[in-house]
Amino acid sequence: MDSQSNCDAGSSTHLTARPTAVTKDGPVNTPFTRVLKLACRRWWALTGILVTSLGIALLWSANISALFPLVEVVFAGDSLPEYVDQQIVESNAAVVELQSQIDAAGADPDANPLAISALGDQLSFHAKKAASYQRAQPWVDAYCPTTPFGTLLLILGFLVGGTAIKLLALTANMMWVQYIAGRTAIDLQQIFFRKALRLDMDAFGENGSSDLTARLTNDVALVTAGVSTLLGRMIREPLKLIACLIGAACVCPRLLLLVMVVSPLLAVVMQWLSRAIRRASRRAMEEMSQLYGMLNDSFAGIRVVKASNTQAFERARLRRATYAYYRKSMKMAFYNTLARGTSELMGMTTVALAILAGGYMVLNQQTHLFGLKMSEGPLERGQMIMFFGFLIGASDPARKLADVWSGLQRGIAASIRVMEIVDMPIRVEEPTDPRSPDRPHSTIRFKEVGYQYPSGPQVLRGIEMEIAHGETVAVVGPNGCGKSTLVSLLCRFDDPQQGQVLIDDVPINEMRTRDLRRRLALVTQRTVLFDDTIENNIRYGSPGADSHAVVRAAKLAFADDFIRRKMPNGYQTLLGTGGMRLSGGQMQRIALARAFLRDPEILILDEATSQIDLESEQLIHRALEKFLIGRTGLMITHRPSTLAMADRIIVVESGQVAASGVHEDLIKVNRFYQSLCGAEVPKAA
Repeated sequence: MDSQSNCDAGSSTHLTARPTAVTKDGPVNTPFTRVLKLACRRWWALTGILVTSLGIALLWSANISALFPLVEVVFAGDSLPEYVDQQIVESNAAVVELQSQIDAAGADPDANPLAISALGDQLSFHAKKAASYQRAQPWVDAYCPTTPFGTLLLILGFLVGGTAIKLLALTANMMWVQYIAGRTAIDLQQIFFRKALRLDMDAFGENGSSDLTARLTNDVALVTAGVSTLLGRMIREPLKLIACLIGAACVCPRLLLLVMVVSPLLAVVMQWLSRAIRRASRRAMEEMSQLYGMLNDSFAGIRVVKASNTQAFERARLRRATYAYYRKSMKMAFYNTLARGTSELMGMTTVALAILAGGYMVLNQQTHLFGLKMSEGPLERGQMIMFFGFLIGASDPARKLADVWSGLQRGIAASIRVMEIVDMPIRVEEPTDPRSPDRPHSTIRFKEVGYQYPSGPQVLRGIEMEIAHGETVAVVGPNGCGKSTLVSLLCRFDDPQQGQVLIDDVPINEMRTRDLRRRLALVTQRTVLFDDTIENNIRYGSPGADSHAVVRAAKLAFADDFIRRKMPNGYQTLLGTGGMRLSGGQMQRIALARAFLRDPEILILDEATSQIDLESEQLIHRALEKFLIGRTGLMITHRPSTLAMADRIIVVESGQVAASGVHEDLIKVNRFYQSLCGAEVPKAA
């Protein structure tokens, strides 16, 4: 973006930077939390995700529960009605037998109270079992097949139907997740880009456009992947895990607690790995930013690269950068693999403990382990197989959660880098009570202006300068004296540390930047053209202008002739990146037409004719002589031929106004001006 377009950049909608709030208990408004707030704007899709995730989890657990009737009913050669009837009979018989044993023990004064209590527990267990089957019996008799094969068909139909419904729910779930993640990415990119356009100019020098590009593309993509992971598998997989654990708890809750003893260790390991993955991810993203910068430099300076025969040097730079990123990514992959392997090992350990403990209880018909009561009554083979199935079903989402957790950590690390830019403080703030001078203005004044770059020297020291409306002033001075800084302050790319810049006694920091920059047009030494048509490049900054106005501005800038005669498609010719099809003088005339189309009160030329041919310079001078009538002109230049257009010349040296006046006076009193002009006397172009 060229400097003129920067005049309008700050007029974008204000976005308040919100620093992360931190309390003694930790961050309460972390960068990733703020991203999730953007995602939660689509509450209806989020509701759909939660509902479908719950349905998937329930169906996942329900399919596993089909193991019990397969083992205990179908493979035993029974139907469900027969199995229920048999369980009721056996449970009632056990109740009668246990009651008689309790009565006999109660009549014996030497009976062990603990034994009587154990008999009572078994009696209660069988009574509850008989009651539950009796409640289910009418439904089973009414709706279930009466043959083993019919029961098998019913169970298989349940499995296939449940799986089909689960897949439909999964499809809807994933589409909602993708919708929220995609829209969140758009919102985040817009917020980031809006803030990037409002950053102070020195921020682009410190971070570089390549770093901003890397954060806007690569980092936002990782944040989006983190959101997708969190709303997708980070909800689905834990719900599936919880559903399976609830199913296992329904079979034997105390045995489940026993086999979960390794869980705290897994939590500690995953916490350590989370921090390691986050650090490794951040370093890999920093290396990616360096890679973006290197590529940007190579492609932007391709002419210098070719002319200098430094292709091998650039290839070596790329190789070093890619290997640096490769090493960081390998470290990140190592931690991801370690997390996946750890979770899988812990899951297998849990299942092995369950098989060991449960197998002992079933094979020996025991209700206790290590003297601890595990169940009210002996577990059946079908119950234990279903218990194992639930644990295996829980281990699958637990294993996937390791990958999910790694992706989430990368998203969190990326969100920190993105929000660093969004939260970056800016010095040029909009006024709370803006003022607006009359149009056209009467004067522009630099009043005791002092300025020092944040990480550099002081360049302006008490500048005093006034420009009347309709006056064209040229500012000359040695390199580094602060000429271009005057332009930056007038455009309010930054604010001075001392003094004020005023338009009609109104400090420009009390004007809206949009209002100020609508009055300005800026043409710089380095013209940047966009990958668009010539017409749209001229219209840039004046979107409401029609084609006729574009042509009038081009004619005024003496650009219409070469556009029509030398461009293959006239005003509709695509210029390509950087306007590579045009000469420097042609590019500058298009930039001048762009400025003319804005119809500004104040035209600023910052070394606009310093690097063009003599013919283009003469045409530009002719265009400016006509256009500057009735407008204020500020020219930064070192070319004596340009000084002829100035009504007054100001010499700036060491950050101060050293002299001011017309050529005839300055050539006599100012040594720098004498060296600038030499023996040449400015003449009108």
